[in-house]
Amino acid sequence: MAKLGCIAFGGPAVHVAMLRDETVARRGWVTDAEFLDLFGAVSVLPGPSSTQLAIVLSRRRAGWLGLVVGGVCFIAPAMVIVLGLAWAYRRYGATPTGGGVLYGVRPVVVAIVVVALWQLARTAVKRRWYVVIGAGTVAGYLLRVNVLALLAASALAVVLIDNRRRLHASAPLPLAIAAAVGARPARPGLAAVLGEFAKLGVIVFGSGYVLLAFLRADLVGHLHWLTQRQVLDAVAAGQVTPGPVFTTATFVGYLLGGVPAALVATAGIFVPSFVMVAAVEPHIGRLRRSPWFGAALDGVTVAALGLMAGVTIDLGRTAVRDPLTAVIGLAALAVAAYWKPNAAWLVAAGAAGGIAHHLLA
Repeated sequence: MAKLGCIAFGGPAVHVAMLRDETVARRGWVTDAEFLDLFGAVSVLPGPSSTQLAIVLSRRRAGWLGLVVGGVCFIAPAMVIVLGLAWAYRRYGATPTGGGVLYGVRPVVVAIVVVALWQLARTAVKRRWYVVIGAGTVAGYLLRVNVLALLAASALAVVLIDNRRRLHASAPLPLAIAAAVGARPARPGLAAVLGEFAKLGVIVFGSGYVLLAFLRADLVGHLHWLTQRQVLDAVAAGQVTPGPVFTTATFVGYLLGGVPAALVATAGIFVPSFVMVAAVEPHIGRLRRSPWFGAALDGVTVAALGLMAGVTIDLGRTAVRDPLTAVIGLAALAVAAYWKPNAAWLVAAGAAGGIAHHLLA
């Protein structure tokens, strides 16, 4: 897992492919059928699904100790790299070279998210009326409706529509979604950082990219801990590292309070995945067969895609500053859509273009 943590560039889909190659084809830890069962099980949980897959495969191979060691080894390399990038951002982000890197990388990040959104939507939008749910979520996000409320409303809508016959038969509705977000100080302490990122580790469904919507809504809009540009820069840093996108939390934590807050934020967002994988896996097959839970999951997934679309609009407004950034973004979008290169190469090309622009300006 440590090796994959160092080389698994490209996002969750690439992580899953590499995990299969290592654990099924090369090492024979599990069969293809077992691998697919485990992948399906973790896909219904909130949090980073590819990280959870690494955790559950490690558990299958080496028991409870394997669960901890494998998960930590998959996460730690990206955390260390992102921590270094956060330090460099603090020190050099405002210089011509640092500014040039971010100038070119920001529109590339937006393009990568657009392609990921399209690919996920092709699988998640199973029925035409799901488009209405997704569009409503986009509208709600742009109107700054609470993110959890949007997820809950979409889940409830799909549950009610898919199970209307059962409701007429007076069947119980075993769905309860609650959220409590308290006031936080403008300058957070470690306890506040831990609480915020532990909450995100429990409630973020759909993809690592959905984390962007929560960061924008909570840290920028509600708590005022960061600016929108800082959130975008945190995501840009995450794109040049291997491993899970959720290590964006490391970057954000460093901006909020240096190395201690970075470690606390990282622990807060990942520890729930270890707990949930260990607790839920034995029961996940039965839950997936439930018409209530399955419908709620469909609603949450479509809403998550709507949030991704909304945050992409926000990020695009920040990233596309002039004709050159528009060209960089469109070029990255075309390349990512048709040639599907490793995202790290796109980010590197954007960084090089941004540096060249600043040197020639």
